[in-house]
Amino acid sequence: MSFSYDAARGAGRGRPATPLRHNLLNAVTAKVERVTGEDGNTFIRKELRRPCAAGVGGAGEVGLGGWAASEAPRHWNYWRREVEVYRDAGVRERLTGTGLGLPEGGVEEFSGGAVLWLEDVAGRPGTEFALADHAALALGCGRWQARPAPEREWTSTGFLRDYSTTRDVPWEVLDDDAAWRQPLVADSWPAGLRRAWAELVAHRGELLTIVEQSPRAQCHLDLWVSNVIRRPDGEIALLDWAFTGDGALGEDIGNHIPDAVFDLFWPAERIGELAETCLGSYLEGLREGGWRGEPAVVRRAVMASMVKYAWLLPLVLAKAANPSHAAYHQQVDSQRLFQQRGLAFEFVADWAAEALKGRR
Repeated sequence: MSFSYDAARGAGRGRPATPLRHNLLNAVTAKVERVTGEDGNTFIRKELRRPCAAGVGGAGEVGLGGWAASEAPRHWNYWRREVEVYRDAGVRERLTGTGLGLPEGGVEEFSGGAVLWLEDVAGRPGTEFALADHAALALGCGRWQARPAPEREWTSTGFLRDYSTTRDVPWEVLDDDAAWRQPLVADSWPAGLRRAWAELVAHRGELLTIVEQSPRAQCHLDLWVSNVIRRPDGEIALLDWAFTGDGALGEDIGNHIPDAVFDLFWPAERIGELAETCLGSYLEGLREGGWRGEPAVVRRAVMASMVKYAWLLPLVLAKAANPSHAAYHQQVDSQRLFQQRGLAFEFVADWAAEALKGRR
């Protein structure tokens, strides 16, 4: 079925909707749901809130903790960014021929926000990707990012530093001996992780600078398994463009690799295989797209960009005593979650350390 904006809007009138899993903390996203029309065709309805609709009548940031919405077009969490993406034909055009694509969609605005009416993309979700699918995603990403993109006034700038340094983080728990002795931690996390993470945090500013000084590209900036679907013809649809903007070559790959493991969509025991496959495919895509830079610079940027998750370990550590735990807003087995995240944390710390060696 070809996408029809009018049909999508019509299906949404008075019809039941099925809520879809998404980041409930982000003040921009009011809801994401699947709507089924009378003819059985389905569409995705994503409702965005402008900051004043979240409880404050005025410009600036509105929301809870590190997920505040913003009226500022360059802010990493600018509430209208996806509206602009779907109205800019250039975004779709630059993806053409890369193996990646933007879902079909249309925009409906109202006083308190906007609704994106999107096609319900059929295919294999990224949460079920095999290694070959991850390789195809990285290859397409490299082809796309090898191509120059014109600057737009609504694209984000300074995403990595602004996002990663505005989390509400209990940093003090990293020095709490009792926290590290908790059974879920002591029995599951690799020896030496405490010291390795302390090194990562101590050099967080230097790691961010490595990424900021790396070759630039237009990036998705939220590339991970829940934001990709591989169509039956092999093209991979990229969802959720809310953060897109200036980033480093390789920054998207540095996000994709650990995020797949942190939320239990890829086995931590194979994170090294995933990382080398994605990095190799990404570099291949860059070459196919005409980029002729130094691969070691991109590799270092991928490694250093994992500093984005410096805040996650202390947050997980602080919650180790909770009676239950969740991964991507869904309750999971606590023992498995901590074991898998421990291995992923170790990998992130090792790659960050490798990036620092390359800098010195």
